[in-house]
Amino acid sequence: MEDVIRKRLHWHSRRGMWELDLLLLPFLEQRYDALSEQDKAIYVDLLAEEDQDLFVWLMKRNPSGNPDYQRLIDMVIANAENAERDQFKGL
Repeated sequence: MEDVIRKRLHWHSRRGMWELDLLLLPFLEQRYDALSEQDKAIYVDLLAEEDQDLFVWLMKRNPSGNPDYQRLIDMVIANAENAERDQFKGL
């Protein structure tokens, strides 16, 4: 059952925008399992939002207006920024 849920999350984390894929898929793979049950539910709810809204929020153009969403959005952004920083450490 867990495998089915994971595949669904992976599918829903793949969006119509490449920029969103670059943020959401790594977050799912690297951080989702460590989230609390509440944050996992918020992530699922966040994925139900429109791509245009997710783009604006994840690109830091506007806050989401929902404190729970914003906290999770900040986690997604931090995960991407940490991955980028780690990528350039060895250079």
